[in-house]
Amino acid sequence: MAETAEMVNPLREGIRLRRTPDPCAMVIFGASGDLTERKLIPALFYLSRERMLPPGFAVVGCARTPKTDEQFSKEMSDGVKKFLHLTPESDAFVEGFAKGLHYVADDFSTPEAYQKLKETLDHLDQEHGTAGNRLFYLATPPSFFPVIVKHLGAAGLAKPKEPGKTWTRIILEKPFGRSLASARELNQIVTSIFDEDQVYRIDHYLGKETVQNLLVFRYANGIFEPFWNRRYIDHVQITVAEELGVENRGAYYEESGLLRDMIQNHVLQLLSLVAMEPPATFQATAVRDEKAKVMRALRPIAPERVSEFVVRGQYVEGFVGGKKVPAYRTEPKVSPTSNTETYAAFKFFIDNWRWADVPFYIRSGKRLAKRVSEISIQFRRVPHLLFKGAGAEGIEPNILSIRIQPNEGISLKFCAKLPGTTMQIRPVEMEFLYGESFGAAPPTAYETLLHDCMLGDATLFNRADAVDLSWELVDPILERWKEDGSTGLSQYAAGSWGPKEADDLIESDGRQWRRL
Repeated sequence: MAETAEMVNPLREGIRLRRTPDPCAMVIFGASGDLTERKLIPALFYLSRERMLPPGFAVVGCARTPKTDEQFSKEMSDGVKKFLHLTPESDAFVEGFAKGLHYVADDFSTPEAYQKLKETLDHLDQEHGTAGNRLFYLATPPSFFPVIVKHLGAAGLAKPKEPGKTWTRIILEKPFGRSLASARELNQIVTSIFDEDQVYRIDHYLGKETVQNLLVFRYANGIFEPFWNRRYIDHVQITVAEELGVENRGAYYEESGLLRDMIQNHVLQLLSLVAMEPPATFQATAVRDEKAKVMRALRPIAPERVSEFVVRGQYVEGFVGGKKVPAYRTEPKVSPTSNTETYAAFKFFIDNWRWADVPFYIRSGKRLAKRVSEISIQFRRVPHLLFKGAGAEGIEPNILSIRIQPNEGISLKFCAKLPGTTMQIRPVEMEFLYGESFGAAPPTAYETLLHDCMLGDATLFNRADAVDLSWELVDPILERWKEDGSTGLSQYAAGSWGPKEADDLIESDGRQWRRL
Protein backbone atom coordinates (compact mmCIF):
# COMPACT_ATOMS: atom_id res chain seq x y z
CA MET A 1 0.00 0.00 0.00
CA ALA A 2 1.32 3.48 -0.90
CA GLU A 3 2.64 5.40 2.09
CA THR A 4 1.08 8.73 3.00
CA ALA A 5 2.43 11.67 4.95
CA GLU A 6 0.39 10.60 7.96
CA MET A 7 1.44 6.94 7.88
CA VAL A 8 5.16 7.71 7.80
CA ASN A 9 6.85 10.34 9.90
CA PRO A 10 9.70 11.64 7.69
CA LEU A 11 11.74 12.66 10.72
CA ARG A 12 12.95 10.81 13.77
CA GLU A 13 13.94 13.04 16.67
CA GLY A 14 14.07 16.09 14.39
CA ILE A 15 16.33 14.60 11.69
CA ARG A 16 15.03 14.19 8.14
CA LEU A 17 15.79 10.67 7.03
CA ARG A 18 17.21 9.99 3.57
CA ARG A 19 14.60 7.96 1.75
CA THR A 20 14.07 7.00 -1.86
CA PRO A 21 10.58 7.58 -3.29
CA ASP A 22 8.50 4.97 -5.05
CA PRO A 23 9.04 4.60 -8.80
CA CYS A 24 7.00 7.27 -10.60
CA ALA A 25 6.53 9.40 -13.68
CA MET A 26 6.49 13.17 -13.32
CA VAL A 27 4.40 15.09 -15.86
CA ILE A 28 5.21 18.80 -16.28
CA PHE A 29 2.52 20.91 -17.94
CA GLY A 30 4.10 24.07 -19.31
CA ALA A 31 7.35 22.29 -20.07
CA SER A 32 8.45 24.87 -22.62
CA GLY A 33 8.42 27.60 -19.98
CA ASP A 34 11.18 29.24 -18.01
CA LEU A 35 10.37 27.51 -14.70
CA THR A 36 10.90 24.06 -16.17
CA GLU A 37 14.30 24.83 -17.67
CA ARG A 38 15.64 26.99 -14.83
CA LYS A 39 14.31 25.21 -11.74
CA LEU A 40 12.42 21.94 -12.19
CA ILE A 41 14.72 19.94 -14.48
CA PRO A 42 17.92 21.10 -12.70
CA ALA A 43 16.32 20.13 -9.39
CA LEU A 44 15.48 16.68 -10.71
CA PHE A 45 19.02 16.31 -12.04
CA TYR A 46 20.38 17.20 -8.60
CA LEU A 47 18.17 14.54 -6.99
CA SER A 48 19.29 12.01 -9.58
CA ARG A 49 22.97 12.83 -9.07
CA GLU A 50 22.54 12.46 -5.31
CA ARG A 51 20.78 9.12 -5.87
CA MET A 52 17.58 10.37 -4.27
CA LEU A 53 15.35 9.36 -7.18
CA PRO A 54 14.08 5.82 -7.70
CA PRO A 55 15.54 3.67 -10.48
CA GLY A 56 12.10 3.65 -12.09
CA PHE A 57 11.68 7.34 -12.87
CA ALA A 58 10.77 9.35 -15.97
CA VAL A 59 9.73 12.88 -16.86
CA VAL A 60 7.11 13.81 -19.44
CA GLY A 61 7.12 17.42 -20.61
CA CYS A 62 3.80 18.68 -21.98
CA ALA A 63 3.28 21.87 -24.00
CA ARG A 64 1.88 23.13 -27.29
CA THR A 65 5.27 23.85 -28.87
CA PRO A 66 6.13 21.01 -31.28
CA LYS A 67 9.24 19.10 -30.18
CA THR A 68 10.62 15.59 -30.29
CA ASP A 69 11.85 13.71 -27.24
CA GLU A 70 15.37 14.31 -28.48
CA GLN A 71 14.89 18.07 -28.86
CA PHE A 72 13.37 18.36 -25.40
CA SER A 73 16.15 16.29 -23.85
CA LYS A 74 18.82 18.40 -25.57
CA GLU A 75 17.25 21.69 -24.41
CA MET A 76 16.86 20.48 -20.84
CA SER A 77 20.42 19.07 -20.77
CA ASP A 78 21.77 22.44 -21.92
CA GLY A 79 19.69 24.11 -19.22
CA VAL A 80 21.05 21.81 -16.50
CA LYS A 81 24.63 22.57 -17.52
CA LYS A 82 23.94 26.30 -17.70
CA PHE A 83 21.98 26.84 -14.49
CA LEU A 84 23.95 24.39 -12.35
CA HIS A 85 27.29 25.65 -13.75
CA LEU A 86 28.47 22.12 -14.47
CA THR A 87 31.91 21.27 -15.80
CA PRO A 88 32.40 19.15 -18.98
CA GLU A 89 33.21 16.17 -16.75
CA SER A 90 29.49 16.00 -15.89
CA ASP A 91 28.35 15.63 -19.51
CA ALA A 92 28.03 11.86 -19.42
CA PHE A 93 25.93 11.94 -16.25
CA VAL A 94 23.69 14.67 -17.71
CA GLU A 95 23.20 12.66 -20.87
CA GLY A 96 22.28 9.59 -18.84
CA PHE A 97 19.74 11.61 -16.89
CA ALA A 98 18.30 13.09 -20.12
CA LYS A 99 17.41 9.62 -21.41
CA GLY A 100 14.54 9.63 -18.93
CA LEU A 101 13.03 12.81 -20.43
CA HIS A 102 10.10 12.58 -22.83
CA TYR A 103 7.82 15.09 -24.50
CA VAL A 104 4.17 15.22 -25.57
CA ALA A 105 3.21 18.12 -27.84
CA ASP A 106 -0.49 18.93 -28.06
CA ASP A 107 -3.20 21.43 -27.18
CA PHE A 108 -3.98 20.48 -23.59
CA SER A 109 -7.38 22.15 -23.72
CA THR A 110 -8.62 19.18 -25.78
CA PRO A 111 -9.55 15.67 -24.52
CA GLU A 112 -7.42 14.03 -27.22
CA ALA A 113 -4.22 15.36 -25.69
CA TYR A 114 -4.90 13.51 -22.43
CA GLN A 115 -5.48 10.23 -24.22
CA LYS A 116 -2.07 10.67 -25.84
CA LEU A 117 -0.59 11.46 -22.41
CA LYS A 118 -2.27 8.41 -20.89
CA GLU A 119 -0.80 6.15 -23.58
CA THR A 120 2.65 7.67 -22.97
CA LEU A 121 2.41 7.04 -19.22
CA ASP A 122 1.31 3.44 -19.74
CA HIS A 123 4.27 2.97 -22.08
CA LEU A 124 6.67 4.42 -19.47
CA ASP A 125 5.35 1.99 -16.86
CA GLN A 126 6.65 -0.77 -19.09
CA GLU A 127 9.79 0.93 -20.45
CA HIS A 128 11.05 2.70 -17.29
CA GLY A 129 9.29 0.74 -14.55
CA THR A 130 7.40 3.76 -13.22
CA ALA A 131 4.90 1.38 -11.60
CA GLY A 132 1.76 3.42 -12.28
CA ASN A 133 2.61 6.25 -9.85
CA ARG A 134 1.97 9.74 -11.27
CA LEU A 135 3.05 13.24 -10.23
CA PHE A 136 1.50 16.10 -12.21
CA TYR A 137 3.18 19.50 -11.99
CA LEU A 138 1.24 22.51 -13.28
CA ALA A 139 3.98 24.97 -14.30
CA THR A 140 1.50 26.96 -16.36
CA PRO A 141 -0.25 30.32 -15.86
CA PRO A 142 -2.96 29.87 -13.19
CA SER A 143 -5.72 30.41 -15.75
CA PHE A 144 -4.91 26.96 -17.16
CA PHE A 145 -5.25 25.17 -13.80
CA PRO A 146 -9.01 24.48 -14.01
CA VAL A 147 -8.74 23.37 -17.64
CA ILE A 148 -5.96 20.87 -16.98
CA VAL A 149 -7.46 19.57 -13.74
CA LYS A 150 -10.86 18.94 -15.35
CA HIS A 151 -9.32 17.13 -18.30
CA LEU A 152 -7.15 14.98 -16.03
CA GLY A 153 -10.33 13.95 -14.22
CA ALA A 154 -12.25 13.24 -17.43
CA ALA A 155 -9.37 11.13 -18.77
CA GLY A 156 -9.24 9.01 -15.60
CA LEU A 157 -5.76 10.30 -14.73
CA ALA A 158 -6.67 12.01 -11.43
CA LYS A 159 -7.21 8.81 -9.44
CA PRO A 160 -4.54 6.18 -8.69
CA LYS A 161 -4.13 3.65 -11.47
CA GLU A 162 -4.51 0.83 -8.95
CA PRO A 163 -6.15 2.15 -5.75
CA GLY A 164 -4.29 1.01 -2.66
CA LYS A 165 -1.20 0.06 -4.65
CA THR A 166 -0.27 3.19 -6.59
CA TRP A 167 -0.55 6.95 -6.02
CA THR A 168 -1.35 10.07 -8.03
CA ARG A 169 -0.49 13.61 -6.85
CA ILE A 170 -0.69 17.09 -8.29
CA ILE A 171 1.48 20.17 -7.60
CA LEU A 172 -0.02 23.61 -8.18
CA GLU A 173 2.27 26.63 -8.53
CA LYS A 174 1.47 29.96 -6.93
CA PRO A 175 -0.55 32.09 -7.08
CA PHE A 176 -3.42 29.90 -5.95
CA GLY A 177 -6.21 32.26 -7.00
CA ARG A 178 -5.99 36.05 -7.12
CA SER A 179 -8.63 36.75 -4.48
CA LEU A 180 -10.51 34.86 -1.78
CA ALA A 181 -13.42 34.15 -4.14
CA SER A 182 -11.20 32.89 -6.97
CA ALA A 183 -9.07 30.79 -4.58
CA ARG A 184 -12.19 29.12 -3.21
CA GLU A 185 -13.55 28.55 -6.70
CA LEU A 186 -10.27 27.00 -7.83
CA ASN A 187 -10.07 24.87 -4.71
CA GLN A 188 -13.62 23.61 -5.30
CA ILE A 189 -12.67 22.55 -8.82
CA VAL A 190 -9.43 20.88 -7.75
CA THR A 191 -10.88 19.01 -4.76
CA SER A 192 -13.90 17.86 -6.74
CA ILE A 193 -11.49 15.84 -8.89
CA PHE A 194 -8.49 15.22 -6.61
CA ASP A 195 -8.68 14.37 -2.91
CA GLU A 196 -7.12 16.99 -0.61
CA ASP A 197 -4.27 14.64 0.34
CA GLN A 198 -3.36 14.41 -3.36
CA VAL A 199 -3.01 18.18 -3.73
CA TYR A 200 0.32 19.93 -3.09
CA ARG A 201 0.19 23.75 -3.24
CA ILE A 202 3.81 24.69 -3.62
CA ASP A 203 5.56 27.75 -2.17
CA HIS A 204 9.24 27.43 -2.99
CA TYR A 205 10.23 29.65 -0.04
CA LEU A 206 9.21 26.84 2.33
CA GLY A 207 11.76 24.54 0.71
CA LYS A 208 14.72 26.79 1.42
CA GLU A 209 17.18 25.32 3.89
CA THR A 210 17.19 28.31 6.22
CA VAL A 211 13.39 28.38 6.39
CA GLN A 212 13.36 24.72 7.41
CA ASN A 213 16.24 25.38 9.78
CA LEU A 214 14.06 27.94 11.57
CA LEU A 215 11.99 25.03 12.92
CA VAL A 216 15.10 23.11 13.94
CA PHE A 217 16.55 26.24 15.49
CA ARG A 218 13.43 26.78 17.58
CA TYR A 219 12.56 23.21 18.56
CA ALA A 220 15.88 21.36 18.68
CA ASN A 221 17.60 23.87 20.98
CA GLY A 222 16.62 24.48 24.57
CA ILE A 223 17.99 28.03 24.93
CA PHE A 224 15.79 29.99 22.49
CA GLU A 225 12.19 28.84 22.81
CA PRO A 226 11.78 30.03 26.46
CA PHE A 227 12.49 33.59 25.21
CA TRP A 228 10.36 33.30 22.05
CA ASN A 229 7.47 35.43 23.32
CA ARG A 230 6.21 38.91 24.18
CA ARG A 231 8.12 39.08 27.48
CA TYR A 232 11.52 39.10 25.76
CA ILE A 233 10.92 40.05 22.10
CA ASP A 234 10.36 43.71 21.26
CA HIS A 235 9.40 43.21 17.61
CA VAL A 236 10.02 41.08 14.51
CA GLN A 237 11.10 42.28 11.05
CA ILE A 238 10.75 40.25 7.86
CA THR A 239 12.39 41.58 4.70
CA VAL A 240 12.15 40.07 1.22
CA ALA A 241 13.97 42.45 -1.12
CA GLU A 242 14.88 42.09 -4.80
CA GLU A 243 17.26 44.09 -6.95
CA LEU A 244 15.51 43.06 -10.13
CA GLY A 245 12.56 44.89 -11.62
CA VAL A 246 9.69 43.14 -13.37
CA GLU A 247 12.00 42.28 -16.32
CA ASN A 248 9.85 40.69 -19.05
CA ARG A 249 6.95 39.96 -16.69
CA GLY A 250 5.21 43.31 -17.00
CA ALA A 251 1.88 41.86 -18.14
CA TYR A 252 1.84 39.37 -15.26
CA TYR A 253 2.84 41.97 -12.70
CA GLU A 254 0.13 44.38 -13.82
CA GLU A 255 -2.39 41.69 -12.92
CA SER A 256 -0.63 40.58 -9.75
CA GLY A 257 1.26 43.33 -7.98
CA LEU A 258 3.60 42.86 -5.04
CA LEU A 259 0.87 41.99 -2.53
CA ARG A 260 -0.41 39.02 -4.50
CA ASP A 261 3.02 38.02 -5.79
CA MET A 262 4.94 37.99 -2.49
CA ILE A 263 3.02 38.95 0.65
CA GLN A 264 -0.03 36.69 0.33
CA ASN A 265 2.12 33.58 0.01
CA HIS A 266 5.88 33.77 0.69
CA VAL A 267 5.97 36.40 3.41
CA LEU A 268 2.91 35.28 5.36
CA GLN A 269 4.31 31.75 5.33
CA LEU A 270 7.54 33.02 6.88
CA LEU A 271 5.57 34.91 9.50
CA SER A 272 3.58 31.80 10.43
CA LEU A 273 6.77 29.77 10.93
CA VAL A 274 8.23 32.44 13.21
CA ALA A 275 5.07 32.77 15.29
CA MET A 276 3.64 29.23 15.39
CA GLU A 277 3.33 27.17 18.56
CA PRO A 278 5.37 23.94 18.85
CA PRO A 279 3.54 21.14 17.00
CA ALA A 280 2.92 17.85 18.79
CA THR A 281 4.89 15.99 16.10
CA PHE A 282 6.80 16.93 12.98
CA GLN A 283 4.13 15.59 10.66
CA ALA A 284 2.19 17.41 7.98
CA THR A 285 -1.11 17.74 9.82
CA ALA A 286 0.40 18.87 13.13
CA VAL A 287 2.72 21.47 11.56
CA ARG A 288 0.08 22.87 9.23
CA ASP A 289 -2.47 23.04 12.05
CA GLU A 290 -0.16 25.33 14.03
CA LYS A 291 0.57 27.52 11.02
CA ALA A 292 -3.14 27.91 10.37
CA LYS A 293 -3.68 28.99 13.99
CA VAL A 294 -1.26 31.87 13.43
CA MET A 295 -3.14 32.96 10.33
CA ARG A 296 -6.40 32.93 12.27
CA ALA A 297 -4.83 35.02 15.03
CA LEU A 298 -3.48 37.73 12.71
CA ARG A 299 -5.42 40.91 13.39
CA PRO A 300 -7.42 41.93 10.29
CA ILE A 301 -6.74 45.40 8.93
CA ALA A 302 -10.01 47.26 8.41
CA PRO A 303 -10.30 49.01 5.01
CA GLU A 304 -10.65 52.43 6.64
CA ARG A 305 -7.39 51.88 8.59
CA VAL A 306 -5.22 50.52 5.79
CA SER A 307 -3.11 53.68 5.61
CA GLU A 308 -2.22 53.29 9.34
CA PHE A 309 -0.76 49.81 8.94
CA VAL A 310 0.23 49.49 5.28
CA VAL A 311 2.45 51.44 2.86
CA ARG A 312 2.48 50.76 -0.86
CA GLY A 313 5.00 52.07 -3.32
CA GLN A 314 6.10 51.96 -6.95
CA TYR A 315 9.66 52.42 -8.19
CA VAL A 316 10.71 55.27 -10.43
CA GLU A 317 13.99 55.41 -12.32
CA GLY A 318 17.18 55.14 -10.36
CA PHE A 319 20.50 53.33 -10.15
CA VAL A 320 21.04 49.66 -9.31
CA GLY A 321 24.56 48.27 -9.28
CA GLY A 322 25.84 51.54 -10.75
CA LYS A 323 23.54 51.29 -13.79
CA LYS A 324 20.57 53.48 -14.51
CA VAL A 325 17.31 51.52 -14.62
CA PRO A 326 13.87 52.64 -15.83
CA ALA A 327 10.74 53.43 -13.83
CA TYR A 328 8.10 50.73 -13.45
CA ARG A 329 5.64 52.64 -15.64
CA THR A 330 8.11 52.56 -18.56
CA GLU A 331 8.79 48.82 -18.33
CA PRO A 332 7.57 46.67 -21.28
CA LYS A 333 3.85 45.75 -21.13
CA VAL A 334 3.21 48.10 -18.18
CA SER A 335 0.60 50.85 -18.37
CA PRO A 336 2.12 54.37 -18.31
CA THR A 337 -0.56 55.29 -15.73
CA SER A 338 -0.26 52.07 -13.69
CA ASN A 339 -1.10 52.12 -9.98
CA THR A 340 0.30 48.62 -9.41
CA GLU A 341 2.42 48.38 -6.27
CA THR A 342 6.01 47.13 -6.52
CA TYR A 343 6.65 47.64 -2.79
CA ALA A 344 4.64 47.07 0.35
CA ALA A 345 5.37 47.48 4.06
CA PHE A 346 3.04 46.23 6.80
CA LYS A 347 2.64 46.35 10.54
CA PHE A 348 0.84 43.22 11.75
CA PHE A 349 -0.26 42.13 15.20
CA ILE A 350 -1.01 38.57 16.31
CA ASP A 351 -3.80 38.44 18.86
CA ASN A 352 -2.83 35.49 21.01
CA TRP A 353 -1.17 34.85 24.38
CA ARG A 354 2.39 34.53 23.06
CA TRP A 355 2.51 37.57 20.77
CA ALA A 356 0.04 40.13 22.17
CA ASP A 357 1.25 43.70 21.41
CA VAL A 358 4.42 42.56 19.60
CA PRO A 359 4.48 44.23 16.17
CA PHE A 360 5.58 42.24 13.11
CA TYR A 361 7.01 44.63 10.52
CA ILE A 362 7.11 43.28 6.98
CA ARG A 363 8.58 44.83 3.84
CA SER A 364 9.06 43.50 0.34
CA GLY A 365 9.76 45.14 -2.99
CA LYS A 366 11.27 45.18 -6.44
CA ARG A 367 14.28 47.29 -7.47
CA LEU A 368 15.56 47.71 -3.92
CA ALA A 369 19.16 48.28 -2.84
CA LYS A 370 20.11 44.60 -2.74
CA ARG A 371 18.70 41.11 -3.02
CA VAL A 372 18.21 39.82 0.50
CA SER A 373 15.61 37.89 2.49
CA GLU A 374 15.90 37.94 6.26
CA ILE A 375 13.93 37.36 9.44
CA SER A 376 15.13 39.56 12.29
CA ILE A 377 14.10 39.02 15.91
CA GLN A 378 14.85 42.08 18.06
CA PHE A 379 14.86 41.44 21.80
CA ARG A 380 13.89 43.96 24.44
CA ARG A 381 16.56 46.25 25.80
CA VAL A 382 18.04 45.60 29.22
CA PRO A 383 15.90 47.24 31.94
CA HIS A 384 18.80 49.18 33.48
CA LEU A 385 22.13 50.28 31.99
CA LEU A 386 24.96 49.61 34.42
CA PHE A 387 27.80 50.81 32.20
CA LYS A 388 27.03 54.48 31.69
CA GLY A 389 29.85 56.32 30.00
CA ALA A 390 31.11 53.10 28.39
CA GLY A 391 29.31 53.63 25.11
CA ALA A 392 26.38 51.59 26.34
CA GLU A 393 23.78 54.31 25.85
CA GLY A 394 23.88 54.04 22.07
CA ILE A 395 24.32 50.32 21.54
CA GLU A 396 21.73 48.27 19.69
CA PRO A 397 19.62 45.63 21.42
CA ASN A 398 20.28 41.92 20.91
CA ILE A 399 19.19 40.83 17.46
CA LEU A 400 18.81 37.31 16.09
CA SER A 401 18.96 37.33 12.27
CA ILE A 402 17.99 34.42 10.07
CA ARG A 403 19.28 35.01 6.54
CA ILE A 404 17.27 33.13 3.91
CA GLN A 405 19.09 34.43 0.84
CA PRO A 406 21.80 34.98 -0.20
CA ASN A 407 24.57 33.55 2.03
CA GLU A 408 22.13 31.47 4.07
CA GLY A 409 22.85 31.49 7.77
CA ILE A 410 22.04 32.73 11.26
CA SER A 411 23.69 35.47 13.33
CA LEU A 412 23.27 36.71 16.90
CA LYS A 413 24.24 40.26 17.88
CA PHE A 414 25.22 40.90 21.48
CA CYS A 415 27.42 43.29 23.47
CA ALA A 416 31.05 42.76 24.46
CA LYS A 417 33.83 44.75 26.08
CA LEU A 418 36.55 46.16 23.89
CA PRO A 419 40.10 45.06 24.85
CA GLY A 420 41.88 47.59 27.03
CA THR A 421 41.99 49.08 30.49
CA THR A 422 38.81 51.12 30.09
CA MET A 423 35.24 49.88 30.01
CA GLN A 424 34.12 50.33 26.41
CA ILE A 425 31.22 48.30 24.99
CA ARG A 426 30.53 47.50 21.34
CA PRO A 427 28.10 45.14 19.58
CA VAL A 428 29.61 41.96 18.09
CA GLU A 429 28.13 39.06 16.12
CA MET A 430 28.32 35.31 16.25
CA GLU A 431 27.55 33.93 12.83
CA PHE A 432 26.75 30.58 11.29
CA LEU A 433 26.94 30.23 7.49
CA TYR A 434 25.83 27.10 5.65
CA GLY A 435 28.63 27.22 3.11
CA GLU A 436 31.37 27.53 5.73
CA SER A 437 29.92 25.11 8.29
CA PHE A 438 28.94 22.30 5.93
CA GLY A 439 31.41 22.85 3.12
CA ALA A 440 28.78 23.23 0.40
CA ALA A 441 25.96 25.50 -0.62
CA PRO A 442 22.50 24.19 0.31
CA PRO A 443 20.29 22.83 -2.47
CA THR A 444 17.64 25.10 -3.94
CA ALA A 445 14.10 24.82 -2.64
CA TYR A 446 12.70 22.78 -5.52
CA GLU A 447 14.88 19.74 -4.83
CA THR A 448 13.45 19.44 -1.33
CA LEU A 449 9.85 20.07 -2.32
CA LEU A 450 9.79 17.74 -5.32
CA HIS A 451 11.38 14.98 -3.27
CA ASP A 452 8.91 15.49 -0.41
CA CYS A 453 5.97 15.32 -2.80
CA MET A 454 7.22 12.04 -4.25
CA LEU A 455 7.46 10.72 -0.69
CA GLY A 456 3.93 11.92 0.12
CA ASP A 457 5.18 14.36 2.77
CA ALA A 458 3.00 17.52 2.69
CA THR A 459 4.64 19.28 5.66
CA LEU A 460 6.17 22.08 3.58
CA PHE A 461 3.15 22.60 1.32
CA ASN A 462 0.18 24.91 1.79
CA ARG A 463 -3.19 23.58 2.90
CA ALA A 464 -6.49 24.92 1.56
CA ASP A 465 -7.53 26.57 4.83
CA ALA A 466 -4.23 28.49 5.10
CA VAL A 467 -4.65 29.76 1.55
CA ASP A 468 -8.17 30.98 2.39
CA LEU A 469 -6.98 32.67 5.57
CA SER A 470 -4.22 34.56 3.76
CA TRP A 471 -6.67 35.82 1.14
CA GLU A 472 -9.11 36.87 3.87
CA LEU A 473 -6.32 39.06 5.25
CA VAL A 474 -5.20 40.72 2.02
CA ASP A 475 -8.51 41.01 0.12
CA PRO A 476 -9.76 44.11 2.04
CA ILE A 477 -6.40 45.81 1.45
CA LEU A 478 -6.52 45.12 -2.29
CA GLU A 479 -10.08 46.40 -2.47
CA ARG A 480 -9.14 49.61 -0.65
CA TRP A 481 -6.17 50.19 -2.94
CA LYS A 482 -8.40 49.70 -5.97
CA GLU A 483 -10.81 52.33 -4.64
CA ASP A 484 -7.97 54.74 -3.83
CA GLY A 485 -6.31 54.51 -7.25
CA SER A 486 -3.13 56.58 -7.18
CA THR A 487 -4.00 58.13 -3.81
CA GLY A 488 -1.56 56.81 -1.21
CA LEU A 489 0.76 55.24 -3.80
CA SER A 490 4.25 56.37 -2.79
CA GLN A 491 7.20 56.55 -5.15
CA TYR A 492 10.73 55.41 -4.44
CA ALA A 493 13.92 55.52 -6.46
CA ALA A 494 15.15 52.24 -7.87
CA GLY A 495 18.18 51.17 -5.85
CA SER A 496 16.86 52.61 -2.60
CA TRP A 497 15.27 50.76 0.34
CA GLY A 498 11.76 51.93 -0.51
CA PRO A 499 9.61 54.99 0.10
CA LYS A 500 10.02 57.38 3.01
CA GLU A 501 6.50 56.47 4.18
CA ALA A 502 7.77 52.96 5.01
CA ASP A 503 10.40 54.50 7.29
CA ASP A 504 7.69 56.61 8.90
CA LEU A 505 5.58 53.50 9.51
CA ILE A 506 8.17 51.94 11.82
CA GLU A 507 9.80 55.12 13.14
CA SER A 508 6.46 56.38 14.46
CA ASP A 509 6.73 53.49 16.95
CA GLY A 510 10.26 54.51 17.98
CA ARG A 511 11.89 51.73 15.94
CA GLN A 512 13.92 51.52 12.73
CA TRP A 513 14.27 49.13 9.85
CA ARG A 514 17.31 46.94 10.21
CA ARG A 515 20.24 47.97 8.00
CA LEU A 516 21.00 45.00 5.74
